Amino acid sequence: MIMMADTRPFQASLIISFYNKPDILALVLQSVRNQSAESFEILIADDGSSEVSLEKLRKLIRDFPLPVRHIWHEDKGWRKNAILNKAAAAASSDYLIFIDGDCILHRHFVKEHLNHRKPGTVLTGRRVYLSPVATSLIIQSGTFKKIFSFPVVLRLFYDRYLNKSSAHLENALYLGNTFLRKFVNRKDRGVLGSNFSLYRNDLIKINGFDEQYTAPYVGEDTDLEYRLRLAGMRVKTLKHLAIQYHLFHQRQAKNLLNEAIFEKTKSEGRYYAEKGIAQYLDSAY
Repeated sequence: MIMMADTRPFQASLIISFYNKPDILALVLQSVRNQSAESFEILIADDGSSEVSLEKLRKLIRDFPLPVRHIWHEDKGWRKNAILNKAAAAASSDYLIFIDGDCILHRHFVKEHLNHRKPGTVLTGRRVYLSPVATSLIIQSGTFKKIFSFPVVLRLFYDRYLNKSSAHLENALYLGNTFLRKFVNRKDRGVLGSNFSLYRNDLIKINGFDEQYTAPYVGEDTDLEYRLRLAGMRVKTLKHLAIQYHLFHQRQAKNLLNEAIFEKTKSEGRYYAEKGIAQYLDSAY
């Protein structure tokens, strides 16, 4: 299912994973609209949202000022990796930026990913974990800008240092100084599935996301990073550059089946997914 197709060339395709939370996606799209970068398309990778959510989504993107396409498949359980592959296959740009549908973006988020893009390199930013109370205040306000209001900032500091329900507030600091940027990002860090980018051909090289994973945890990022590195890609961190604010939800529990799949991949030393993006490259997507 594809809506509002656009064939113009873009510098990047911003792929947003989504499932049944249109009100939260509305906040994310506000921050996308506020980006300093231009010439990028948006693909909403929808893992089977309900008709009620779809109706809200249609209204949300109907008059959106940027090109939006909605990539949907039927709900047959957790198939996030499959819908991400379908969205990546559908992308009009040769550069892909991946975020989750509950992550609000800093104004220069897309610009920083674009400015540092390089073939054979995966870029990964960091995020601020918002507390339940701060998240509730933002959602109730109906605007992503509430993040920067005094009551929410004060609450985040309270939650961070007194009841420990916020985390990594330091990641909200945006650095403009070139020397500080290089100094802070000299350390190798892991890929975040909600905040990374790479050239489409580099993703195709490893056959995209491995669709053997049918539950969250490991498959969207840890497995992907392992196979990308195995294929010769390097990982570059955009800490204090590509910044996200992650709205609170309960963390996913570890999945033993996913761990077994990942261990098998590592034991085989295999970077090419058995079932991945290749099946969609010549399809209607």
